[in-house]
Amino acid sequence: MTMPSSDISQALIQAVTEAADRRQPLQLCGSGSKDFLGRTPSGTSLDLTGHRGVINYEPRELVITVRAGTRLAELEALLAAEGQMLPFEPPHFGPAATLGGTAACGLSGPRRPYAGALRDFVLGVTLINGRGERLRFGGEVMKNVAGYDLSRLMVGAMGTLGVLLDVSMKVLPLPEVERTLVQECDELQAIERMNRLAGSPLPLTAAAFDGLKLFLRLAGSEQGVAAAQTQLGGEVLPDGERFWHRVRELEHPFFGNDRPLWRLSVAPGSPPLALPGKQFIDWGGAQRWLVTDQSAERVRERAIQHGGHAQLFRGGERTGEVNHPLAGPLLRLHQQLKQAFDPKGIFNPGRLYAGF
Repeated sequence: MTMPSSDISQALIQAVTEAADRRQPLQLCGSGSKDFLGRTPSGTSLDLTGHRGVINYEPRELVITVRAGTRLAELEALLAAEGQMLPFEPPHFGPAATLGGTAACGLSGPRRPYAGALRDFVLGVTLINGRGERLRFGGEVMKNVAGYDLSRLMVGAMGTLGVLLDVSMKVLPLPEVERTLVQECDELQAIERMNRLAGSPLPLTAAAFDGLKLFLRLAGSEQGVAAAQTQLGGEVLPDGERFWHRVRELEHPFFGNDRPLWRLSVAPGSPPLALPGKQFIDWGGAQRWLVTDQSAERVRERAIQHGGHAQLFRGGERTGEVNHPLAGPLLRLHQQLKQAFDPKGIFNPGRLYAGF
């Protein structure tokens, strides 16, 4: 399988260099599928979608290097043709979603607790810093890190540290079979079961609770999945793949409203959060989606009580602090990193936090 390929890195370097000389803020733009994330962006648009295509792919080595403007759908189709996949199951939020935007936002799907997050599979990146310099961190093998692992630092930085040019990642084989089981239970029972099963040798790859039913996805060999199904019980969901797609893409009916949507990351075994509004549990208990009109202070207070943090994921007031406020030492560390990579503050100013 082939896909469109073009290298516009020199044009991007020139654009960044000129912006730095003028101290002109830049809004780094991909397909726009994730524009709703973070604070309201500002600056002159810099289109990154033209920098696309596969640089290197070694199926037998389970490693691929791809330009950041490459569409996720094309990348996943290429991997599927070789019987492989992106293990972190990234959400798209749109048909033209790119790898660069996904990496910048640090997004992973339902498989994240059982396979790992996007950051865990990044081996190396090439980027343009705020001085217009092309820098390479990491490589294309698992054991390539000496000192600080700066390549993974770019994951979740929301484009505030540099322009991603390409990303090298580890990929994994597709499972032979997937099957989703459904069990009726209450919220407390669901949390207990998800945490108990997470410590078992069962081939569990996703676990979610919609308020009435617990959904468990098994994946692996036919024999292994069948044995796990017998052990766990429950009904088989006929279109399990579609269910997890809708959860991943926020297309499940739970997400179908315009009220503020919060994403809380807490300790997986945390009891029900006792906040008003609707809740949906994913990531085996670690990710709690909350639709509520409660104040940010109240939501974040409850997240902290359970060892986590809260992000205003969608809707609500986007000019305030939508990400969880940073403690003093951590804030200073972020500011120092911003100064090191983008000394003139031209990349996505204010997108992650108001101060940088």
